[in-house]
Amino acid sequence: MWFFGHIYYAIQGIYMLNQERMPVHVAIIMDGNGRWAKERGLPRLAGHNAGMKAMKKIVDHSDKLGIKHLTVYAFSTENWKRSLAEVSGIFKLLVAYVKSDLKELVENNVKVKVLGDYSSLPGDAVKSLEKTLQQTKDNTGLQFNIALNYGGRDEITRAVRSIGEKIAAGEIAPSDITEDLISGELFTGFTQADVPDPELIIRTSGELRLSNFLLWQSAYSELVFPDVYWPDFTPEEYEKAIADYQSRERRFGGR
Repeated sequence: MWFFGHIYYAIQGIYMLNQERMPVHVAIIMDGNGRWAKERGLPRLAGHNAGMKAMKKIVDHSDKLGIKHLTVYAFSTENWKRSLAEVSGIFKLLVAYVKSDLKELVENNVKVKVLGDYSSLPGDAVKSLEKTLQQTKDNTGLQFNIALNYGGRDEITRAVRSIGEKIAAGEIAPSDITEDLISGELFTGFTQADVPDPELIIRTSGELRLSNFLLWQSAYSELVFPDVYWPDFTPEEYEKAIADYQSRERRFGGR
């Protein structure tokens, strides 16, 4: 029954979503900006610019759908391997996004959180991010997590190191280590009691891997891989991915 309904709404470009089964936390790997630009004979930075515009639409749509937490993979620890011009351009776009959209984020009650060690970013990017964090810290609506200079293995390594230091200092014993303790030491900095791990992870462009993204948090996430580049990921494509998620039976190892 759902299958035929899905096809019908796909033709209309609209998806019938069940509000009671809306994921609380969605995470997105925004992939395909460079290939989008290359296919159009444009510089890679044009793809990142188009990707920023797509991100703004998805943030807005997440808020409208009632999603409580949205995490996007904006810049990984591996992305430093790219050309200096591309890396510099990405951070300039980030600064421009913050400047143009900070007022709207505040007005829409969006809280921004950065995952990763952003202290090593260019100075103007750090200042823009810290201004955003400060001005949105008391907001109670959508929490928008931006993963910057982020890597899942780096995150887990830092957590293990922190726990090891606490054991060495006599603050905790090895027997005190629990999943919640580890979760609390991650960049996400919350336990299951506070915020659920992402129920849905979306990676655009058709690539079928996590690429070092939320390795601990994704243990039971549903994965959706739309075959569109990130700049072409519209709110309609977003709803299609959520509809796919809602069609699945989540058993968590049970029957």
